[in-house]
Amino acid sequence: MKRAHLIIYGGVTGVGYRSWVRSNAIELGLTGFVRNAASGVVEAVFEGGEASIEEMIKLCKKGPSVAWVEKVSVKWEDAKREFLSFEVRF
Repeated sequence: MKRAHLIIYGGVTGVGYRSWVRSNAIELGLTGFVRNAASGVVEAVFEGGEASIEEMIKLCKKGPSVAWVEKVSVKWEDAKREFLSFEVRF
């Protein structure tokens, strides 16, 4: 089990990006959270299988059709197993 901490930059706030991330993360069986960190910046933490996280990172780099992703910063960590589900945080 792995953990990835992502910072997503671009036109990713106010366009349903967090909800889109949550839906995809749940579909891939991941736990963690997503939240707006600042204007134009979204933060996400994913825990689960490495292949599922890799797929989620690819998805985050594209985003939903209404978003514009400039770049995604990824930091890999050991899983802490602190999440029971995937949630949108405010």
